[in-house]
Amino acid sequence: MKKVNFQDKTEKELMKLLNDKREAFTKFKFGISGSRTKNVKEGRTLRREMASIITALGKTK
Repeated sequence: MKKVNFQDKTEKELMKLLNDKREAFTKFKFGISGSRTKNVKEGRTLRREMASIITALGKTK
């Protein structure tokens, strides 16, 4: 997983990133149930990135 520094981003940018990651995770979950997803590690990566963004959002407030 590539290390991304979310501390440098504004709150608005973090919220947009979080919404994008949540949408991608939803698509991933539906893809895995329909056996269309090949990369099963993508879900773990998305969850970890969402957790990092939420943590950075907590520090900005």
